[in-house]
Amino acid sequence: MTPAVALTIAGSDSGGGAGIQADLRTFAFHRVHGTSALTCVTAQNTLGVSQVVALSPEMVSAQLEAIASDIGVQAVKTGMLLNREITQMVATQVKKLRLQPLVVDPVMVSRTGAQLLDDTAIAALRDELLPLATVVTPNRYEAQILSQREITTLADMEAAARSIYDQGVPAVLIKGGGLRGELCGVDVWFAGDRPEILKTAYIDTPHTHGTGCTLSAAIAANLALGTDLFPAVQRAKLYVTQALEHSLAIGSGSGPVGHFFPLLTP
Repeated sequence: MTPAVALTIAGSDSGGGAGIQADLRTFAFHRVHGTSALTCVTAQNTLGVSQVVALSPEMVSAQLEAIASDIGVQAVKTGMLLNREITQMVATQVKKLRLQPLVVDPVMVSRTGAQLLDDTAIAALRDELLPLATVVTPNRYEAQILSQREITTLADMEAAARSIYDQGVPAVLIKGGGLRGELCGVDVWFAGDRPEILKTAYIDTPHTHGTGCTLSAAIAANLALGTDLFPAVQRAKLYVTQALEHSLAIGSGSGPVGHFFPLLTP
């Protein structure tokens, strides 16, 4: 058996809800073999992150070389790249090793609005990695940074998606999970024609850790299987909704989504 192979370039979440751990579980759910290049190691749980240690850019590069030179991949996603040096190294290797199609989850700001990267890392991601992306999946706050406009309405989301597209990104999916009211869970897709509004059932749960990582990983998994881009996004959004329906009430804070939900149901 020769399965499709996907690669995640992201950080490790010791709590198992996001990052590399979420990505590999998502790949496995889709029957895609998961490979990984770690960018950092975190000490975290459902209550938050207590410590982060970055790997060297050279170690990140070596992981990518090892995977590409032997196994090969059919799709790639990036998550937490942490700093400017790692981001630049990843962009260099994406070009050199032709790591495509590329799903960029621009992990810059949490869904609660906390900035996770410094300005130099954000600039490197915007200027060096985004031009290589097949699709970028920012949340509301990340889309605000990339488009340099405030987002409070659906029209704002559509305008921001157009703005990011105009910067040379072939396709944009702005996630509305951080919005309130009717826009909560509404995503906007734009790939140069007209905006598409993607909405699934709203799942009322406090256990949402890892949703962004899971969505981008599911898009990459579907692309690795040969699915066209927009259907891959639609399938990924449905998968996240189902995983939210079976989210895990573990720990004292926000638990993760249930990546392996078929195993959780009778």
